[in-house]
Amino acid sequence: IGIDTDVSMDEYPHIDYLQPLSDVVNWQTLAISGEKAADFLDAVLTADVFMLRPGSVQPTCILGTDGTELAHGNVELTQDGQYLLHIGQNAAYIASWFRALSDGFVMFEPNDPYARVAGPVDVRHLGTVDPMRFDDDWSDTIIGYAGKKNYYVGRYGQNYRGPKNDDLPAFVWEEPQDSAELKTTTLHALHLEMGAKMVPFAGYDMPVWYSSVMNEHLAVRRSSGVFDVSHMGVFDLRGRGAAAFLNTVMTNDVDTLEVGSSHYTYLLDVNGQPLDDLMIYRLAHDYFLIVVNASNNDKNWAWLKSVKNRSVMIDPSDTGRLAAGADACILRDLRDRSVGAEMRVDLALQGPESKNILLSLEGLDEDKQAVASLPWAGVTHVHLGGFDLIVSRTGYTGERTAYELFIHPDSAPELFAALIEAGATPCGLAARDSLRTEAGLPLYGHELAGPLNMNPADAGFENYVKLQKPFFVGRAAYLAHERVREAEVVRFRLENKGARPPHQGDPLVDGRGRVVGIVTSCSIDSDGYQLGQAYVKFDVMDEGTKLGVFAGAGKLKNSEFGGLNLGDKVTVPDSVVILSRFPKAKK
Repeated sequence: IGIDTDVSMDEYPHIDYLQPLSDVVNWQTLAISGEKAADFLDAVLTADVFMLRPGSVQPTCILGTDGTELAHGNVELTQDGQYLLHIGQNAAYIASWFRALSDGFVMFEPNDPYARVAGPVDVRHLGTVDPMRFDDDWSDTIIGYAGKKNYYVGRYGQNYRGPKNDDLPAFVWEEPQDSAELKTTTLHALHLEMGAKMVPFAGYDMPVWYSSVMNEHLAVRRSSGVFDVSHMGVFDLRGRGAAAFLNTVMTNDVDTLEVGSSHYTYLLDVNGQPLDDLMIYRLAHDYFLIVVNASNNDKNWAWLKSVKNRSVMIDPSDTGRLAAGADACILRDLRDRSVGAEMRVDLALQGPESKNILLSLEGLDEDKQAVASLPWAGVTHVHLGGFDLIVSRTGYTGERTAYELFIHPDSAPELFAALIEAGATPCGLAARDSLRTEAGLPLYGHELAGPLNMNPADAGFENYVKLQKPFFVGRAAYLAHERVREAEVVRFRLENKGARPPHQGDPLVDGRGRVVGIVTSCSIDSDGYQLGQAYVKFDVMDEGTKLGVFAGAGKLKNSEFGGLNLGDKVTVPDSVVILSRFPKAKK
């Protein structure tokens, strides 16, 4: 098609000119199709598209970027699953506008070049339609507006005249007082029987090691280790609105998550601060498994329930904003005895021999093949060794051959013992921490939130924050922080093998004595060196940069060195070198 060729409304020239807007009533039908059609329409229409059932119709409006109404009409989901948009004005303009939005090359939010709507979709003109099919009173100014949607194009434009929701209160969470009696997992007796060193952690009595941190660390790097992580929270969410709800409260884009896969993501509060980092597993189109940190389990549950019940504020700039999909999904705690046979807790099998150990359990060939063929972050449901398992190829040790096994808590001790009998080394929390530190992975309270109030970008994990989503909780505050951020987490290693380990809060200095970073974590690495993570200024992040660290700085006495005499001792920093952000694959 040449540039001077007339093109009908339902064709795609390489340049598509917007037709002038008009008040002339001319009812037309557009068909919107494609894998992302529902998500696209929910973003560009004022109706709640996810509430449509096959054969149903909803009144809707289409707004411009400034909130001006471009057209009104009806969105229909046909019995065969096709979306039709019947509109009374400006069909040609809207078809072109939708195509531009779908392609992702136009701005629709002033001063926000990141935002995109879901796509691509195919927009086709089907011809005229009789408006008498629809019994709508367009003299009612709020017709076509879904009050419980959290976003649509034009909602925050200066000319928006649609309805607004009542203000909601802020979420308030107070950490419960530490109980004198620690909770235990169903593996507790087994840990004691195996001679584990037990310590309090996140309100649980948990094994910190069985033999030694180094032995267990190297077992994972060279063979396989198994961890009791059944203290971590396991929720599930199912229903037509599940994905939309998760996209409201999570930073990653659930729409890109295929069935049988998982991804890492964050819960942010309204101020852009992490509530937690977590994993989401998509077990079916409308069914998700959610795994959260043990220390944040109760807070996360209270937050998600409050947001789902639409009883708390999720946006300080629009205190009546509501979470999408909340009415069309069910949230459960899978560690609650009330869910019965569907209860799930997590065991982690990590290291290069993990696949062989897992496949040594008895099972059908198709189940073993499902596990053997799992890609990284894949998830499947199988029966192995007589156990009903949800198996994901994921973990938090830095190993690519790694699995998390979701099992009923009553069966967890037997599975743990079976994996040890098959060759896995039992590992405690200390090795889990040293492994994740060596791998450059963040820990809540250290590289996330904590004393430095760090967000995912501070931790070096901005790739898991999808700014193309026009809204998620904490997005605006996150962007504001990004505009002024001057530092990021790196890995470092002490050059002297015998140096004492630095701790969280210890300062890093450059050759001129300038404090350029703060230690966030440190532990022993596979070679016996102290390896840590630190929040450092951008100008000292490069691999190979030499710095110094004052280990145990909190115990040092400040001095101007004015009264020193011959023979006096002063503290000097230990030499450290900045490493690559993540370990390089060994050849």
